[in-house]
Amino acid sequence: MNIKYLLASLGAFLCVFFIALISEFDKGNIWLIPPFGASLVLVMAIPKSPLAQPKNVIFGHIIAASAGVLIFQIFGSNPLSIGLGLGLAIYLMLATETTHPPAGANPILAILGAKSFEFVFIPVAVGAIFIVIFSLFYNRIIKINWKMPFSKW
Repeated sequence: MNIKYLLASLGAFLCVFFIALISEFDKGNIWLIPPFGASLVLVMAIPKSPLAQPKNVIFGHIIAASAGVLIFQIFGSNPLSIGLGLGLAIYLMLATETTHPPAGANPILAILGAKSFEFVFIPVAVGAIFIVIFSLFYNRIIKINWKMPFSKW
């Protein structure tokens, strides 16, 4: 058994458990969205990947969700909107050097779910920040050091 695999799996389990637990106590908001599972694969299994860096996780999610909400507000929910939302999200993540592939699901969720900008704050921003903080502490405890996340700011 590979201990690194076990520790990465345990970290993802713990983080998603805590987010799901928050959802249980706050029935008025959805705290756990599918892209967070994919984000946890990156930050726990390959934390040194450029795509798993804190600025990418946080801003990739926020930018992509904002793109989806914006497109929904202008065009409503339809196949064209979904394509435009995803395309805009990818463009903006590339332009800001905050590409985070799991965030690509956010505009789709925002458009199909007819979300307002509140969606960008809860669950997206708060959840992404929680994942980053949890992952930084967890990976530090198990002795995996992330690259310095904010060097280009």
